[in-house]
Amino acid sequence: MIIVMQPDAGESAIAAVESRILAEGLRVHVSRGTERTLIGAIGDERKLSPDMFETLPGVERALHIVKPYKLVAREWHKASTLVRVRGIPIGGEAVQMIAGPCSVETEPQMRAAAAAVAAGGARLMRGGAFKPRTSPYAFQGAGIDGLKLLKDAAARHGLPVVTELMDVRMLDVFLREQVDVIQIGTRNMQNFDLLKEVGRVDVPVILKRGMSATISEWLMAAEYIAAGGNHRIILCERGIRTFETAYRNVLDVTAIPVLKRETHLPVIVDP
Repeated sequence: MIIVMQPDAGESAIAAVESRILAEGLRVHVSRGTERTLIGAIGDERKLSPDMFETLPGVERALHIVKPYKLVAREWHKASTLVRVRGIPIGGEAVQMIAGPCSVETEPQMRAAAAAVAAGGARLMRGGAFKPRTSPYAFQGAGIDGLKLLKDAAARHGLPVVTELMDVRMLDVFLREQVDVIQIGTRNMQNFDLLKEVGRVDVPVILKRGMSATISEWLMAAEYIAAGGNHRIILCERGIRTFETAYRNVLDVTAIPVLKRETHLPVIVDP
């Protein structure tokens, strides 16, 4: 069950809901987002009914959720979520484009790329300062220096930046450099320690689908982020691994309408 608290609900109201859940023998998970607090009752929900909570001070509504993912499920949040990045809406009626080089390498490259991104009409700029590679001998990215190159080039055109976080130890650097959107790549979709940490910050997160992940596994990964209090999550379909070896990934276009049915989170595609 999810208990949605009113935006102005105080700690005493939250504590009263927690006490009611614990009294019934269930566990409690509290997710404090930037706009409101969500309280999850974990265990045998048959012991609970919405009217046990909806009369309590500070409670907006309570409802049973049958999906294994609760905070990201459309069951409790019928309206589609809009994630704003410096005022740019992702998940609304407008189709937003994010463009930029796979890997950040040099200053001239990044200046040319930023100019092309702006001229092409994209609203955000992407670039990999830290790159996961299949081969340990391949270029792994320019690191912190590359992050600065990306930020400086994008700033010339007023573009927010998207870049991948691979190591939880670099999160403080990302926050210090004011990265606008943190990307969690396909290989880290189930890096649960990393997901927990980005769940504790108030920065939009693009969560890419794992290369062999089911929809349910992907949404459960998003649940890790939401459970930490960060509900500014954007799902990114980027292709999955199949039996075919002639090319890298098969773009699973069918995943998009399935996601729109299952979750209120915005969905983007990396073709």
